[in-house]
Amino acid sequence: FSLGQSAFYALGAYTSAILMEHGNVNYALTLPVAGLICFAAGFLFGQPALRLSGIYLALATFALAVAMPQMLKLGVFEHWTGGVQGLVITKPDAPFGLPISQDMWLYYFTLVISIMIYVFAVNLLKSRSGRAMMAIRDNEIAASAMGVDVALYKTLAFGVSAGITGVAGGLGAIAVQFVAPDSYTIQLAIALFLGMVVGGVGWLPG
Repeated sequence: FSLGQSAFYALGAYTSAILMEHGNVNYALTLPVAGLICFAAGFLFGQPALRLSGIYLALATFALAVAMPQMLKLGVFEHWTGGVQGLVITKPDAPFGLPISQDMWLYYFTLVISIMIYVFAVNLLKSRSGRAMMAIRDNEIAASAMGVDVALYKTLAFGVSAGITGVAGGLGAIAVQFVAPDSYTIQLAIALFLGMVVGGVGWLPG
């Protein structure tokens, strides 16, 4: 179990916010960038963290969730992150002159992104990598005996999870129009974890 998803949510949110406000990048283009950055961060964090298991892995990810808000407040990043005050984001208008409100457009935009991620997840599970991940989930020792690179696929799963969470963070930042360190505390990590449990662990529709 990972309790550090709020850290990747924050990283994705700040990536989108910084690209929009400092780089004048289109909001839709910031989402794949946020996903890629969070995938890389999750993959790198997973290298040492996934040598742990059970409560020790949960504690390592918990530490990441606790540390992230403080890291975002560091003076060295303040020019980009806005420090304690955070960043205000301009909410995008509907394209092509569509006669709908900003909120309604963001709803449909988010729905399309969610469906795309769901299709990606379904296809991933049907692929060789997905079958390897499910084999590790069911019996790690048997999967290793069959030639599955357990360390690689566990780290890859951590990276994919972080990447998807980063896209969600970017969407959340665009919808709320504001990012600040104190918006991404351990309470958010627990809320994300509980949402996964209520939806159903290992069940994609959930």
